[in-house]
Amino acid sequence: MTIIDGKLLAQEIKHEIATKVASFIDEGKSAPHLAVVIAGDDGASLTYVESIKKNTKEVGFLCSAYQFPASISERELLEAIDFINHDDEIDGCIVQLPLPKHIDKQKVVQKIYPKKDVDCFHTENIGKLVLGEDGFLPATPNAVMELLKRYEIETTGKNCVVVGRSNIVGKPLALLLVQNTPHADATVTICHSKTKNMKEVCAQADILLVAIGKPEFITAEYVKKDAVVIDVGIHRIEDKNSEKGYRICGDVKFSEVSKKCRAITPVPGGVGSVTMACLLKNTLKAYQQKL
Repeated sequence: MTIIDGKLLAQEIKHEIATKVASFIDEGKSAPHLAVVIAGDDGASLTYVESIKKNTKEVGFLCSAYQFPASISERELLEAIDFINHDDEIDGCIVQLPLPKHIDKQKVVQKIYPKKDVDCFHTENIGKLVLGEDGFLPATPNAVMELLKRYEIETTGKNCVVVGRSNIVGKPLALLLVQNTPHADATVTICHSKTKNMKEVCAQADILLVAIGKPEFITAEYVKKDAVVIDVGIHRIEDKNSEKGYRICGDVKFSEVSKKCRAITPVPGGVGSVTMACLLKNTLKAYQQKL
């Protein structure tokens, strides 16, 4: 059984990015510049923004964080996005979610120029994904594809089952897997809360990709022997036997499933580790499109 090491692959991808950035700077060009917009003081969001700052620094990017109070009006936030859109020194922009309840998330996301939408949430970029055109790829689904590609896991003609249909992971991941491109060309089934006989459907998968948002939902009975299992979920659950009082787990019950499958991503240390690297890849792409 192979543990698919996301931490190792993330470092590999970031090294590739850093090498390219260094070559651009050696040519006298400016560094790629990512802007992060955050409204409020949600702890998880603030932690993620700090992680973005750390990772951008590692690869030689500039990073600007635009932090606003939760009381910011929708109009003021849209004006801030518009300012970033028109700043030619900024290559990519992401808005950290969730936003305060009085702000329409879709209005804000759609306000970002598609050429700077490195989170790939804008309808224009999602449309390119559907059509198979060149564009940004959603970071988490692309992280899954990078893991499959770099671990040389064959997808062509394979039966792939995606558990979860969110707009952020499930749907775009299914679209990437079904593309007529190298490292894709799979036969894809999407399972969700209304799927009948989900265990039986999952147990037919050569590659089972889980993004259902339920801790350790997928047990051994959902998994075909020698399947590849990709766990996108991440949860913090109470554990009184742990020093911290909690443990981190995914949507897959690793202790059971790892004994049955051919390869599996751990949580933490799997897909999540590569997601950040893929966000950086999109930012580099946005930068290069301007050169």
